[in-house]
Amino acid sequence: MSAKGREMRDLLLKAETLTEALPWIKSTWGKTVVIKYGGAAMTDPTLREHVASDIVLMKLVGINPVIVHGGGPEITSYMDRLGMLVEFYNGLRVTTDEAMEVVKMVLVGKVNKELVSAINQHGRLAVGLSGEDGNLVRATQRDERLGRVGEVTDIDTTVIDNLVEDGFIPVVATVAAGDDGGSFNVNADLVAGQLATALHADKVIFLTDVDGLYADFADKDSLISALTPDEAEAMIVGDGLEGGMVPKVSACVHAMRGGVRRAHILNGTVPHALLLEVYTDEGVGTMIAENGEEE
Repeated sequence: MSAKGREMRDLLLKAETLTEALPWIKSTWGKTVVIKYGGAAMTDPTLREHVASDIVLMKLVGINPVIVHGGGPEITSYMDRLGMLVEFYNGLRVTTDEAMEVVKMVLVGKVNKELVSAINQHGRLAVGLSGEDGNLVRATQRDERLGRVGEVTDIDTTVIDNLVEDGFIPVVATVAAGDDGGSFNVNADLVAGQLATALHADKVIFLTDVDGLYADFADKDSLISALTPDEAEAMIVGDGLEGGMVPKVSACVHAMRGGVRRAHILNGTVPHALLLEVYTDEGVGTMIAENGEEE
């Protein structure tokens, strides 16, 4: 094939991609999508740029994205550098009063600002906030043994509603306002699911480091492309999930029980995974839907 023929083929492929995306753009126009941002996509600068550009494109073609993020590896790194004890109980970080100060510094002062900055390279689009701003997320102590780890008691979406109405992309660090007047470290996966419910979101999307859910995690050919909330819940109860997936799948099920139409778990290390999942026929991750498949 000549160079001119290859160029024309590439142009036709681009045109076909745009045509394939059109019905998905129409179906998601004006809808709210909550995106839980985590894993390697958050720590790798190149992947962070890909995610930021995807979020901006989603905004420009009519979606209202709301970003929720944690930052566990960054918190651990800073605690190590400060010579602080890093301890976990039942998979959750033991958060002393001193550790809570580090959590706030890292999540609100560093990770949140980096993501906001990456999005705002494309324009005046993103606004960073934490769960404490406007009492967006309130929490109470989950377990005395965990210290300042919180269980969400209430979500007030007023501040997010106002930002979305004004055309901004809210970027939420998961530090919650405590019912006792202090601050709490809350699980970002669970916050994303509950926030999606409170916002009556159309979708909630979890970016992680694996391709999705597997029938057998050791068998990479057993990726599950779609399943129902009941099937997802059975995987939790039946101990069929790797530990890190439990809060994500629990959050997906909670969101769907609360009226969210679709939940997705994607590999954030795949460039433009967000766009491939939302705007193409095949998708790239695992989708949880009431009927097990996209309408």
